[in-house]
Order: sequence, then structure tokens, then C-alpha cells
Amino acid sequence: MQKLTNKEEEIMHILWKLEKAFVKDVLAEIKEDKPHYNTLSTIIRNLEDKGYVSYNAYGKTHQYFPIIEKEIYRKRFFNNAIDNYFNSSYKNVVSFFAKEEKISIEELKEIITLIEQKK
Repeated sequence: MQKLTNKEEEIMHILWKLEKAFVKDVLAEIKEDKPHYNTLSTIIRNLEDKGYVSYNAYGKTHQYFPIIEKEIYRKRFFNNAIDNYFNSSYKNVVSFFAKEEKISIEELKEIITLIEQKK
């Protein structure tokens, strides 16, 4: 699975949300920094080339749909981030969020409870 650019990832989130969409449908979902229709069409074709989307053809018009599930992408994204930024350590991830005050003691207790229930 090839890495996505930020814009490609944004488009994938829209396609996961819509499930099936024409370029104009995707364009309508973009709130900020709307690309030109042709630029967006190129981005979606790049996603097709990378193996993330496919399409149904209706004459010259294509309706695109994701062929990579969001959950599969999410797992790969997080695994890569943890490997690259946290030395493959989930402890380092949790420590980072605790130091940045992005996770509360209550949330940490919930995580511990989930882990204990899995054992």
C-alpha cells in the first residue's frame, strides 16, 4: 500500500464517508481549499493508480468507490506512525499523550480496564 499525500488522504475520507461518488460529489464535500475539478479528478485517478479506489463507468463519467477499508488504512497509518515516531513502543505513545495532557487519568484507567478484560 503506497503512502498517501495529505490531500489524497482527505479525499479518501470523503470517499469512505460517501461510499460511492462522482468527482462533483467529492468536490461538494470539500469545505476549504477547493481544488479545481480537473485537479480533483487527477487526485482521484492517482488514488486509483495507488490501489485505493476503483470505479464504475457510465459512459465517460466515472463513479468512484474505495477498495481499501478505512479500518485497514487506519491500522497501517498508526503502525507506521508508532514505528517511525515512537520506536515501535505503545508505551511511548501513551506517555507522549500523557505528557502533552491529551489523555486524562480516567481515560488511562479505562484503557487499563480494557487490557485487563482481554487477559
